[in-house]
Amino acid sequence: MIPPRFEYHAPKSVGEAVALLGQLGSDAKLLAGGHSLLPMMKLRFAQPAHLIDINRIPELRGIREAGGQVVIGAMTVENDLITSPIVQAKLPLLAEAAKLIADPQVRNRGTIGGDIAHGDPGNDHPALSIAIEASFVLEGPNGRRTVAADGFFLGTYMTLLEENEVMVEIHAPAFAQGTGWAYEKLKRKTGDWATAGCAVVMRKSGNTVSHVRIALTNVAPTALRAEAAEAALLGQAFTPATVQAAADAATAICDPAEDLRGDAEYKTAMAGEMVKRALAKAWARCA
Repeated sequence: MIPPRFEYHAPKSVGEAVALLGQLGSDAKLLAGGHSLLPMMKLRFAQPAHLIDINRIPELRGIREAGGQVVIGAMTVENDLITSPIVQAKLPLLAEAAKLIADPQVRNRGTIGGDIAHGDPGNDHPALSIAIEASFVLEGPNGRRTVAADGFFLGTYMTLLEENEVMVEIHAPAFAQGTGWAYEKLKRKTGDWATAGCAVVMRKSGNTVSHVRIALTNVAPTALRAEAAEAALLGQAFTPATVQAAADAATAICDPAEDLRGDAEYKTAMAGEMVKRALAKAWARCA
């Protein structure tokens, strides 16, 4: 289908984009990679009168280190996460997980900030950002503010990002020495959204779990942090029993929507399986 008519804007700075959002209000939408917004426009699910294309703002791209943090511009594309030496060394979970997102064409265009800001529970970066303890820098008419990924996602297509704000950067602490990580994603075919997914970041002390973050993809109206599952492992020996307890705690918070990928019971069961697989892989990577 053909989308409805709209006015096109191409700001050259974040300030200009914020000014346009303030001027145009709810009739405007930001255009990042476009892989979510443009299909919705073609189906007439979204009908913005104005598109603000932020692809021409150079400050929104790039990856750097600053004070023990990895700083990623919101318009950085997935392929840059895969090939970045900084991400590979300091946040290898993101480099590995990006390879599971869509296909090479999409990864050369789709952006990390667009994936996060869209608030789709089927997108991968919401759960990943929770697992890596990321925070987001948002710029609006009153300046910049920083919000944590954990708590940023409010529901399907709903986040703490205001209509007059632009996501500028993603910050995440570099992994400490000995950190294990994994992202397990069940999907029907290459390029598909997850039937269920699980991101894990963990560290150990001997045979005991000393740190763990577990986040789930596409098994609720928003990405989930599985805090009860973390509690089942933290300070405990890593055994089949504690892993099963974590998986059970994770499935208890699942509330997936039934669709072509399966019914709620199947998706919930697969979430538990993804938790167990991700935990086993992350544990094996802990030094």
